[in-house]
Amino acid sequence: MNNQGQAAGQPREDYLDKGLDAAEKRFGQGKIDPAKSRSVNEKVTDKARDMFEKATGKDVPDKVSN
Repeated sequence: MNNQGQAAGQPREDYLDKGLDAAEKRFGQGKIDPAKSRSVNEKVTDKARDMFEKATGKDVPDKVSN
């Protein structure tokens, strides 16, 4: 296991991923398990990063995104 407590080979969760997980827990009324939807969540957050970078012309800060 790495420092983040995840199994080797799994992507690290950055602040954007954690924020999406928190929103799913809060607004999903307990019906959404973020661990089970990790691959979909990664695609969503990757798309959000791409859109931010295209709109601003700047990279997402490393503190927010891995």
